[in-house]
Amino acid sequence: MLTKGSSGNHLAGVLRSLVSKEHTVTIFSKKTTRPLQADITNLDLETGAFDLIVNYEKPEIDSYFYQGNLSFDIEVPPASDEEASEIYNFEKIKAKPLKKESGVYEIKCQITDELFARESRGAVRIPFILGMRAQANLEVYTNELLIKGRVRNLSTGGCMVDIALEDSLPLYVTQRLPSVTIEFPNGEYFHSPGGIRHMRPFGNEGHAAVGIEFVDVEHDMEHALYRLVSESERESAYRAGIEGRGVSQSPVFIPRKKESDILKHDAHKSTEFPHAPPMVKGVRSVARQLQAVLIFVKNWNAFPEETLYDCTDSLIHLVKQDRKALLYALSYLQDQPEWVRHALQVSAYLADMMVLRDPHSPQLREAVAGALLHTMGKPLLMSEQLPSLKTNMTPQQKEILRRHVEQLLEKTDALGWQPSPECRDIIENANELLDGSGYPAGKTARELSETAKTVSVIKAINKYTHERNGVSPRTPLDAYRWVHEHEHLYDRTIIIDYIQQYGLYPIGSLAKFSRGFLAWIMDIDNKGMPTQVHVVKNLSFIDASIDTVLTSADFSQIGRLEGVVNPNDYNVNHKA
Repeated sequence: MLTKGSSGNHLAGVLRSLVSKEHTVTIFSKKTTRPLQADITNLDLETGAFDLIVNYEKPEIDSYFYQGNLSFDIEVPPASDEEASEIYNFEKIKAKPLKKESGVYEIKCQITDELFARESRGAVRIPFILGMRAQANLEVYTNELLIKGRVRNLSTGGCMVDIALEDSLPLYVTQRLPSVTIEFPNGEYFHSPGGIRHMRPFGNEGHAAVGIEFVDVEHDMEHALYRLVSESERESAYRAGIEGRGVSQSPVFIPRKKESDILKHDAHKSTEFPHAPPMVKGVRSVARQLQAVLIFVKNWNAFPEETLYDCTDSLIHLVKQDRKALLYALSYLQDQPEWVRHALQVSAYLADMMVLRDPHSPQLREAVAGALLHTMGKPLLMSEQLPSLKTNMTPQQKEILRRHVEQLLEKTDALGWQPSPECRDIIENANELLDGSGYPAGKTARELSETAKTVSVIKAINKYTHERNGVSPRTPLDAYRWVHEHEHLYDRTIIIDYIQQYGLYPIGSLAKFSRGFLAWIMDIDNKGMPTQVHVVKNLSFIDASIDTVLTSADFSQIGRLEGVVNPNDYNVNHKA
């Protein structure tokens, strides 16, 4: 048995190692999808006592505590693109909140010196700390879908796997996985069928934690698992500085070669945008919360209404705060799941158009909530017959996807949540068309509200100006022309209003200039012409990136505006 030395609280030492770098602390609760950001202060390495400082305006902070305990994640961003984020979860920490002043809490915490937690089923759970790595491959459907992730803890009963939040779409609690394979840096591995016991957003952004139970473990794999858990315990103790017999570096964590595939595997690229405008953080926070709503809806027995309306209110606030900054920030959603990107952009444009017409519209909040929810039925439909939303779909899969509205409403009804009439109007009718050829009910113009007709136009233009299922995007002009030519499907007045409002060179588009420069459009004038751009590429030097903001007075440096282009054609994104 491993024994600790006398050099203080080892788990506190792990905590110090994490917070000594750039980091984010996220407090989570199974009672809410809304995480809290916190700062760690006054860490005592001997006793393990420390404080968490939290800004929280609402009174129900007790919902983050269970039996006097608190759980939180610490995420350290990668030092380079070749590395993965370091995330460590601290669970069931003794904690007591003290309200220091309005909206500010100081949470007194006490961490134990037990590096290895004992699970309810009796197994000892080994945390993968301070750079410990093992790759997990989750087979979701036999020979159909494989999800890669990173092991965050391991026991003889199961493990927790950190996967990309987008990859969590086809997963749900109680799901049986045909195979779970864990591979260590030296090539040793374990595999068995598994069952998903819990799932939640993990860390600050872009991750999901999946708790997996090993089931029907074969005899030889059982021996391999016990050995790998023992070696993981040895390595974890070694890295935490625990002294005792048998504490040393484990050979299973030493790569077979210098550039081992297990170390090169980067399950989660950095989603940080160090030079992004301030509003990007708000937009991406809404994106993360919307995905948290999906995880809640799929796996927990209640609808997270508060989180939905937090997302709704945030978007409306951003529109009213600085609409052009918001339109530009929406272009930073390229790396998000398609249903999330589409939902946020459509919802934001709907909010923008409604606020411009009437800032005090009584339908505004519910309509935006409906637009945010409208596409959520698509990931709810994922199954062995529809294993992915990213591939070119067969006719049969497209037909399955047309049920997404009914699927969403059936799910919310089962959870005991009913949308308001205005919210339901958008959920049900966003895909309806004036001539009755839309879905799901084939309604005609006289059956559709003005707001539903507006969403229909926004959705169509958004669809055609973005790459979907391998189809290249149209330019804004071509998309406008297509929608205008099909005015039997879309309201002509709304089409004209949209074109006049956003122009031929919409904010957030990538423009090409005659001297070979590519630039993101940040602002336009009343005639729809760009007045400010973010120059990111000179095609004469294709491998070099630029980071320069120019106003129209300096456009002579980059030449004449030629038109809007597809970022993917030039391998350009906002991280460049």
